[in-house]
Amino acid sequence: MNHNFTLKEYSKEDIQAVTEIFNYYITHSYAAYPEELFSPEFVEQMLDSELPKFVVSDDGKVIGFAMAYKYHPAKVFDRTTKFAYFIMPEYTHKGLGKMLLQQLELACRSISIETVLVHISSLNKPSIQFHLKNGFKECGRFKKVGKKFGKDFDDVWMQKML
Repeated sequence: MNHNFTLKEYSKEDIQAVTEIFNYYITHSYAAYPEELFSPEFVEQMLDSELPKFVVSDDGKVIGFAMAYKYHPAKVFDRTTKFAYFIMPEYTHKGLGKMLLQQLELACRSISIETVLVHISSLNKPSIQFHLKNGFKECGRFKKVGKKFGKDFDDVWMQKML
């Protein structure tokens, strides 16, 4: 199957597709922590910041997204951000995660972000491996702080200096 992947900045027209991707991961995985589905209005509010956001499409259909979001509201933490990205499972292992990560890093460097944090469920081993492979180091772990689908999990924090 031929793919025509394109990467662009997120726009409000992408909200429905981004919501559907989020909700897929809410219902099918440990990658998104909530158990309740997100509304498009909630996702739009969550994405309403000046920090970089991108979507990746295949022949015009949004199949993934990436976003930087505030680590902490205090100004002293403005040089630090958190990343999140989600790609529909049938499109993983095609280099799109790395492409989104690199684009976020480039955009964040341009606005003087120096540190990136991610936090990942310990049950999401592919994500932990992805981040280790792409220069992140584990910097903290909160043991058994979450429970989803009846399973306890740790919240694993990872850090990368840009």
